[in-house]
Amino acid sequence: MTTLRSRIIAWAGRMYLSRTRKKGFDLSRMSFLPESVLMPLRREGLDPVGDLAAVREREPISKLPVPIAANVWLVTGYDEVKAVLGKANAFSSDFTNLVGKAGAGAEQNPGGLGFADPPVHTRLRRLLTPEFTMRRLGRLTPRIHEIVEERLDAMEAAGKNGDPVDIVHAFALPIPSLVICELLGVPYEDREDFERLSAARFDLFSGANASFGAISESLSYFRDIVKKQRENPGDGLLGMIVKEHGDTVSDEELAGLADGVLTGGFETTASMLALGALVLLQDPKHFAALNDGDDAVDRYVEELLRYLTVVQVAFPRFAREDLEIGGVQIAAGDVVLCSLSGADRDGNLGPDMEIFDPSRNVPSHLAFGYGIHRCVGAELARMELRTAYPALARRFPHMRLATTPETLDFRKLSIVYGVESLPVYLNG
Repeated sequence: MTTLRSRIIAWAGRMYLSRTRKKGFDLSRMSFLPESVLMPLRREGLDPVGDLAAVREREPISKLPVPIAANVWLVTGYDEVKAVLGKANAFSSDFTNLVGKAGAGAEQNPGGLGFADPPVHTRLRRLLTPEFTMRRLGRLTPRIHEIVEERLDAMEAAGKNGDPVDIVHAFALPIPSLVICELLGVPYEDREDFERLSAARFDLFSGANASFGAISESLSYFRDIVKKQRENPGDGLLGMIVKEHGDTVSDEELAGLADGVLTGGFETTASMLALGALVLLQDPKHFAALNDGDDAVDRYVEELLRYLTVVQVAFPRFAREDLEIGGVQIAAGDVVLCSLSGADRDGNLGPDMEIFDPSRNVPSHLAFGYGIHRCVGAELARMELRTAYPALARRFPHMRLATTPETLDFRKLSIVYGVESLPVYLNG
């Protein structure tokens, strides 16, 4: 992907120059915003910062001091987040709400489902949903098992002399990357480029412009893939949509859908695999319990999803009308940010929600979102997690961390939380 690399270099130059020309509020200076605004993206190790819980207890819906004309609300309570995400008729997710603001132009619209409203969202989701039924996903099950075993073999080879092995790069990143390649029908040799672009779109430390630029590069890549699938449809998701829906879906829409699948199915699952392994390795009884059968695995996976909630905030919502949520008056045009990580730690769900406890009756967590924008690939992610965690525990029952959690390099300001590396010793 030489051309893609050259486009990335050119894009970086354009973004640097454009920052001096933007008018109004420029999110390229994201890291210089008040700490109260950045708080929903901050963590202390695996936990959301304590201020998030304090705000949730005091005001489940609070106003953020952001210097734009409209009010910006942060929603941290579980019931309040569900109320916002469940009202697609009252809140818009359409990308056009951002055009002319935050340095976003119409040409940076990522397409797909996340930034679309009905009826466009409804039509596009209907194209994807059949490919994510358990029956269709079942065809991927053998390949997921093969991919996991291949990565375990690679880890074993890398650690055969007692050297530490990095779970992030040897296990957590390759598994969803390979699975997404299989699902979409794209070449695996391209994985390094879209791995980087997928991570870059969620990292706001360099500003929103950098995120938009990564999305643009990803869409450019997928336009090329869609063109090839039009000429010779394969058996992957893109090829199936082309064969079944043909001219009823445009190339731009297909590229946006593919980019959305990459967004929802790669970086989030990779982060879950790495951070989940970190949680499990901090208590040997948790790691060993993954061999107790499917019921135990299911409980652990759901509690890890709730406890970690790696997608920290949902896509912004824009109020279409004046309405009341949780006793707070929200005006038409107001921006609403829902803290998924804050909502999933809400004490109203039960005792000790700040603690990882797979024995609890897991509430209906919001790790995959809620409402019409709930992650369409949720079951695929669950399949990967349910396969990977117990396989890791079976192959390396004496695995331990090669460093202390306090020394790990976590992401500083990212919509999808994660850890940069996770070194382990495979045999204790």
